[in-house]
Amino acid sequence: MSYQTLQKAVNARLEIKKSEFIAYAYPVTSREDAMFHVEQLRTQYADARHHCWAYIIGDPNNTTSAGFDDDGEPNGTAGRPILNVLQYKSIGNIIIVVVRYFGGIKLGAGGLTRAYAGSAQAAVDEMVLCPYVLMSQVEIQAEFATEAQCRYVVDSLYGTINDVAYSKQVLLTVTIAEADIETLKTELAMAGKVLLPKD
Repeated sequence: MSYQTLQKAVNARLEIKKSEFIAYAYPVTSREDAMFHVEQLRTQYADARHHCWAYIIGDPNNTTSAGFDDDGEPNGTAGRPILNVLQYKSIGNIIIVVVRYFGGIKLGAGGLTRAYAGSAQAAVDEMVLCPYVLMSQVEIQAEFATEAQCRYVVDSLYGTINDVAYSKQVLLTVTIAEADIETLKTELAMAGKVLLPKD
């Protein structure tokens, strides 16, 4: 599962035959997240003719959740071209919304398809992308004397300590890349720590 995600929101503008296309891209993790941005832009650009969008949640090469909308443009000329750009570029957990102000000159189906794909590409050109890493949460049970060593091992694997509970022993709740869990287990076992799977 190798794909990229957007680090932070970006936007781009194109003018094509007096029509203005404003593309916004946002990182999202659910359809609800994605629709929130669509509604926000509908409010912000209430006078625009169209608010067309496409989103992908998860892996774009094996789409678990994707959607698009032409918002009144001819069928297949807006949402689908935006989605195609995202799939071609292998970008997941993202929505692109393209706001269009009609300039009075009709572009035709081919022209619209190119305009919306071009707007999505213009947004992609502005993006800072990073590889998606599947994370998991685990718990580490340790003695007080070995807590610092556990923290060192987690830190060396670029993990994050979310919570620490102290009782007879120390219980660290950690978020770490799924690919590094076996390494974590090995390093902790060598030091006599226990790794518990987090439900």
